Amino acid sequence: MTISAETSATPDRDWWRGAVIYQIYPRSFQDSNGDGIGDLKGITARLPHVAALGADAVWISPFFPSPMKDFGYDVSNYTDVDPMFGALSDFDGLIAEAHRLGIKVMIDLVMSHSSDQHHWFIESRSSRFNPKADWYVWADAKPDGTPPNNWLSIFGGSAWAWDPTRMQYYMHNFLTSQPDLNLHNPEVQDALLDMTRFWLQRGVDGFRLDTINFYFHDKELRDNPALEPSRRNASTAPAVNPYNFQEHLYDKNRPENLEFLRRFRAVLDEFPAIAAVGEVGDSQRGLEIVGEYTSGNDKMHMCYAFEFLAPDPLTPARVVAVQDAFSLAAPDGWACWAFSNHDVVRHVTRWGHDILDRDAYAKMTSAILMTQRGSVCIYQGEELGLTEADIAYADLQDPYGIQFWPEFKGRDGCRTPMVWDSQALQAGFSTAEKTWLPIPVEHQLRAVGAQYGDPASVLEQYRRFLAFRKQHPAFTKGDILFLPEDGTVLGYERRYGNEIVLCVFNMSAAAAATELPVGEWEVLTGHGFESSLEDRRVELPAWGAFFARQA
Repeated sequence: MTISAETSATPDRDWWRGAVIYQIYPRSFQDSNGDGIGDLKGITARLPHVAALGADAVWISPFFPSPMKDFGYDVSNYTDVDPMFGALSDFDGLIAEAHRLGIKVMIDLVMSHSSDQHHWFIESRSSRFNPKADWYVWADAKPDGTPPNNWLSIFGGSAWAWDPTRMQYYMHNFLTSQPDLNLHNPEVQDALLDMTRFWLQRGVDGFRLDTINFYFHDKELRDNPALEPSRRNASTAPAVNPYNFQEHLYDKNRPENLEFLRRFRAVLDEFPAIAAVGEVGDSQRGLEIVGEYTSGNDKMHMCYAFEFLAPDPLTPARVVAVQDAFSLAAPDGWACWAFSNHDVVRHVTRWGHDILDRDAYAKMTSAILMTQRGSVCIYQGEELGLTEADIAYADLQDPYGIQFWPEFKGRDGCRTPMVWDSQALQAGFSTAEKTWLPIPVEHQLRAVGAQYGDPASVLEQYRRFLAFRKQHPAFTKGDILFLPEDGTVLGYERRYGNEIVLCVFNMSAAAAATELPVGEWEVLTGHGFESSLEDRRVELPAWGAFFARQA
């Protein structure tokens, strides 16, 4: 397989708009040294798969030094590589190979909190008067010794942990080993921006910003109000977590963040063609915050909220409602949509657990994702139609799942190793006798090698549709206009310049039909879906799709 990349003397500063970004979870992509854990050299070796798929960029989840309490999202050194994953020279090699293949590289920045093993926190907790005493969020106990307020951690319990050295509480929105940085302190902001420049100077093309709306807290430490049960939503935290019982006005989503994001964007703009996407973790005001963070050209290039990562079933009405809500909240903004990632149940299971033909469902949903207005994130293994793995309690690694088992089983089920060769040991992921998470047998049967070259496979459909998508600028940069609701059929037009492309989907397990809109339409092919057109009537098989261009 030969992949060639086109180069240009003038970088495309707008490359991110409509880009397809392939998310790599480093622990689970490819192990190059036989220890059962994926690494940077493994990623580099498998980049041709990403290029052959047709993705424009990779987003690599954290690979920085970390005690791995939250598997890399607890950073102990922002400017190095954890030995588990390799060395800085390995990252440089990854960048070089990605760019040779024409792939942009985005990395995950975790700036709301660090590990408690970071030297900043070690110094901060040593006394109340050291130079970094105010680099984290510290507060005195109430007179009765209880925490300063009622804020809760997403991982369960109070968002405050007692430190006996300082005789104060420190804030942690996640694990107690993930203390929150105090971005009200300009020195903290400067240190984080210097870290950003470090990676830009090494050649990264952009960033995914973890928990972007958690950066600032209310200086007055006011209690969050209770949230009435009818407004509780389980997309940010599992339904069994009382975190959903509060309206999170003061522990996150603070207006001070806007000025910091402007500072962050100014650093990005010092370099050519850099882009950033922010993760907005809020089920109550998610799209509203996305609108704030992407307004103008001085903050985030794009953001994603949890609307399509939530448990809510994917229906025509749901797709329309989410896009309409985004247009209202962020009329000048740009979204980045994903159906799966490393934090949620894989969407083929989440939405399609009771569907018999999951391959057809996976193909149909992928086409919906890749024709939405916005950029797209594909999570590793999604292109194989992987389902959520059922991990036994004894094999669990995720502290989130261990805390809330069995009602919530955590995130390990979507983080199992990538499957490359169904005939090889550990499906070609590793030569180790045991991998950090077990590989389900049903996944091994869906390995890349088993699907590659099979025109009926989910993998080949992803490749085919991504190639089809690139032939039509309306898909990458165009506007979206929804057709009137028609039962289980979802229809919309993508419009860009003189091009209008019609997209129609049957989101059901039974055949369906619909009428074409007024106008002359040229039926498009090469996308992998079959349908029939007679006069103006489109006949769609179960989980089918139809595409046409206005003649």
